[in-house]
Amino acid sequence: MFPENAPNTLERRGWIEVITGSMFSGKTEELIRRLKRATIAKLKVEIFKPKIDNRFAIEEVVSHDNNSIHSTVVDVASNILLLASEVDVIGIDEGQFFDNGLPEVCNVLANQGVRVIVAGLDIDYKGVPFGPMPSLLAIADYVTKVHAICVQCGNLAHHSHRIINNSKLVVLGAQEQYEPLCRNCFFMALKNEK
Repeated sequence: MFPENAPNTLERRGWIEVITGSMFSGKTEELIRRLKRATIAKLKVEIFKPKIDNRFAIEEVVSHDNNSIHSTVVDVASNILLLASEVDVIGIDEGQFFDNGLPEVCNVLANQGVRVIVAGLDIDYKGVPFGPMPSLLAIADYVTKVHAICVQCGNLAHHSHRIINNSKLVVLGAQEQYEPLCRNCFFMALKNEK
């Protein structure tokens, strides 16, 4: 549960929300939904994404369902602090692609009374914790784990299985490069690849 309907108080209180899960699980969709609701509530909202994420649009956060919201592209997490002034809510997409300074940036913002919402993969294509996400999950006030559907068996998918032959950690893509798999199907796929 997240404090979407937190009571308004005279004292401004910040917190960190993390939306995580595999590819195709609806992380960005949920981030966009929360940010649009904050905008409807007449809160000042800023959205950031890493420069590396240029798959669908340069200056927009875009979900696989083609919902989008304008964003600011940044090279490093510390730039968020420079660009976020007098805001109530900050959204950050693709948190796994940021440097390890992202958790500290989120803490600083939350301590200043900002609601910070970060969406990102918790594990990479090998099943290993991804970038700054483990630290963000540890400091988050609220965590939402979303799941895709396993394309092999129909169970809940926890893994983003890479279906192309490429060993680089970061390969941007969608259905042509990745498929969501449950734990069992993921480890069976890894076993078959050896």
